Amino acid sequence: MSGLPGIGRKTALRLVLELLKRKPEEVKRFSEAFIQMREHIHHCSICHNLSDEETCSICRNASRDRSTICVVSDIRDVMAIESTEQYKGLYHVLGGLISPMDGVGPSDLTVDDLLKRVGSGEVQEIIFALSATMEGETTGFFLYKKLQPLEVKISNIARGVAVGGELEYTDEVTLGRSIQLRTPYESSLKR
Repeated sequence: MSGLPGIGRKTALRLVLELLKRKPEEVKRFSEAFIQMREHIHHCSICHNLSDEETCSICRNASRDRSTICVVSDIRDVMAIESTEQYKGLYHVLGGLISPMDGVGPSDLTVDDLLKRVGSGEVQEIIFALSATMEGETTGFFLYKKLQPLEVKISNIARGVAVGGELEYTDEVTLGRSIQLRTPYESSLKR
């Protein structure tokens, strides 16, 4: 048995074995739930987070700080940061990181939408919460160069997050502290 796309062989096997234990009606409801999810969940028209409406609950929340946008590569990063309960601004999900080795360039990401949001004049600070990998650093530098002319404050989360580490695997306390202790992006260029 081969794995499903994006799911390893062991995970797929565990899922199949679990489904085989269930009653046929349960499996049918489970599969219908997946179909419904796929049909009704899409990307937020503003930040590209997941949503069952045109805009996600974070973008619709009037109490969020609209002057600050935290830029992340993946929806899982939004979930990780939200779990800290430390950040009250908005997000922008890039949909990946620049990785020439994997054939991912800036045009494959939601960079243009981010630039439009910042260009609106309401945004005062951009926080890069990108992984401390070569791809994360490359993406951050590319965005910095694009955002610099827009005269917006650009900062990086503090590096309590291990170099080479992914945000989604970082504990909530460390991630929350990294958001609070963010540093100006320019200072990361001097390393």
